[in-house]
Amino acid sequence: MKQLIILVLIMVCCSCNDKKATETVEAENTFVEKQFPKLEPNRYNVGFLIMEGTYNTELTAPYDIFQHTIFRENIKAMNVFTVANTDEPITTFEGMRIIPDFNYVTDSIPKIDILVVPSAEHHLDRDLEDKAMINFVKKVDKEALFVTSHCDGAFVLAEAGLLANKVSTTFPSDIQKMRERYPDLDIREDILFVHDGKYITSAGGAKSFEAALYLCEYLYGKNIAKSLSGGLVIDWDLANVPHIVIE
Repeated sequence: MKQLIILVLIMVCCSCNDKKATETVEAENTFVEKQFPKLEPNRYNVGFLIMEGTYNTELTAPYDIFQHTIFRENIKAMNVFTVANTDEPITTFEGMRIIPDFNYVTDSIPKIDILVVPSAEHHLDRDLEDKAMINFVKKVDKEALFVTSHCDGAFVLAEAGLLANKVSTTFPSDIQKMRERYPDLDIREDILFVHDGKYITSAGGAKSFEAALYLCEYLYGKNIAKSLSGGLVIDWDLANVPHIVIE
């Protein structure tokens, strides 16, 4: 009798182990469908190009401003989303981990009306050698209404050939580096942003808010821009912001 009980217990344990093994295999083989953000119709699609080492402020400042347009009435608001060359989380320079909404290598990307290129840690060196990323920027530029950069994101626009015959700016301490790398470009200093054609380049940092508010004022008018700035407790008066608009 004792031997029979032991045999039954062994069979039960083996059965449980087999079940756990089966569950583990099934879990490993489970297909998880990727969830894309819901993009409302009749809005501007605003894509933020992110990658390893993206700087928080140059990403979150315009993201905050543009996302808050959905709370304003009687305007064409903005759908905001991120795009990267991976489905895995990217880590910003400051350590924030962000799961990209779209992978521009494998996903079908919605038409981007406004492309935002925040600065990243390696925008002055190895990122500029990323042909897939540069080609993506070129492709989006063909149909985009606006292409904007903050801080050293201007190097990406320049590398893609978008700033030829345009006036631009970048992070103040990197202006000389940009002039040396792209000697044919007209790169200005002592200003917070430049708007030339459909390109808006900014000095970056906390001044990324100003460049984003400027685009909102350009699209929606002064009152909406004032409302958006007030919602984020930002003093906004375009007349007091050093900038250049090329007519």
